[in-house]
Amino acid sequence: MNHQPRVVVVGGGYAGVMAANRLAPHADVTLVNPRRQFVERIRLHQLAAGNDDAVADFGTVLHPAVTLVVDTATAIDAPNRRVELASGDAVAYDYLLYAIGSTGAVAQSLPGGEFVYPISELEQAQRLRARLDDVADTAPMVVVGGGLTGIEAAAEFAGAGREVTLVATAVGPSLSAPGRRSVVRQLRKLGVRMIEQTVASVSDDHVTLADGRRLPSAVTVWTAGFGVPGLAAASGLTTDALGRLVTDETLTSVDDDHIVAAGDAAAPSALPYRMSCQASLPLGAHAAETVLARIAGTRPAEASVPMSAQCISVGRRGGTLQIQRKDDTPLPLYIGGRAGALIKEQVCRYTLKWLAAEAEQPGTYALRPGPDRAGQVAAAVS
Repeated sequence: MNHQPRVVVVGGGYAGVMAANRLAPHADVTLVNPRRQFVERIRLHQLAAGNDDAVADFGTVLHPAVTLVVDTATAIDAPNRRVELASGDAVAYDYLLYAIGSTGAVAQSLPGGEFVYPISELEQAQRLRARLDDVADTAPMVVVGGGLTGIEAAAEFAGAGREVTLVATAVGPSLSAPGRRSVVRQLRKLGVRMIEQTVASVSDDHVTLADGRRLPSAVTVWTAGFGVPGLAAASGLTTDALGRLVTDETLTSVDDDHIVAAGDAAAPSALPYRMSCQASLPLGAHAAETVLARIAGTRPAEASVPMSAQCISVGRRGGTLQIQRKDDTPLPLYIGGRAGALIKEQVCRYTLKWLAAEAEQPGTYALRPGPDRAGQVAAAVS
C-alpha cells in the first residue's frame, strides 16, 4: 500500500496556509500553529484601535484535508525528521515547510523596554488594546518607528481621536519622495505630530529622546524593527543575522533538502524579500511547488516574486498605494487619499479570498514572474 508523503508546515500565517492548501491534494499535511484562529496580521493595528478583531476561522481559509495541530514547535530534529512540540508531543515528516513568520523586535538594551507595546503579533495587539481601554482617550501616546506599521498604527489611533506623536528617524523611508509626502500630509490632517529623532529610554509615563527631550506618553507603541523566532537557529540550521532560515533560490534549506522555507522567516541566498503579506503568499505557493518537485524527483524551479506595490492605510478614510518596480524599488508614482484607502481595504479582503480560493481548489493561485535575481545573488556571494 502506497502512503502519501508526510509534510509538516510550521506556522499558520499567510505563507504557511497558502503552502498547506497547495500541498493538500498531494500529501498528508499537518499544520502546526500556536493559535486556533488565523491571524490577519495586516489588520493588527485595527485590533489595537478597536475597529476589527483581526482574526478569521481556519475553516474559512484552510483546506479540509489539512490537519491543524494547535501547539508550538520548540525544536526541529532534522536528522530524524521530527518536529518537537511544547506539549511534549512530536510530529514526524518527510518534508518540513518552515513558515514560522516574524515578530516585533525591541532592543534588549533599551532602558524601560518593559513599558513599550509591540504590535506585530495577536497577543501583543490584544495587550495594547487592553491598555488603551484603561487610559483616557485624551491621554498622550507615542508611536516609535516610521515604517509602514508605525504609520498605520499612528494614523489609526489618531483617527480614533487620540493624541499621537510619531517618533522616527524618517517617515516612510521605503517610499518614493511623492509617496512620503502623501503619507505625511494625511498624518498631519489626522493631527499626528511627527518628530525625527531616536528614543533613548521609556518609562511608564514618558519617552526620552536621544537629544534629551521628554515626551509625555501614557502608552508607548513600538514598531521599530522586526525579528524572527529562533527555532531554526536553535535547531542548528543555517540562518542569517536576523535568524531567518537561509535557503537557495528554490527555497530549499542549504543544510537539508527535506526542509523548505517561505515567508518572513526565509532568506533565499541570504537576500530575503521584504517582510510582507505581498511576498508571503507567492513564497508559500513557491515553497509548496518545491516540495512537490522534490516528492516527484524533479528539479525545483527558482522562486520569483514580483513586488508591485506598498499598500498603506492612513486611518479609515485615507491611504497611500506606492507603486513599485518588480525589484521592490519605488517609482515616483502613488495613489493617495480616499482612493488609496479603498485599494488598501480591497487588498486586505482579497488576501483572505486568495487563501480561501486556494483551499477550495489548490493550485489556482497564480505565480507571476518577478525580477531576475541572478546578478544580485552573484554580487552578494562574491
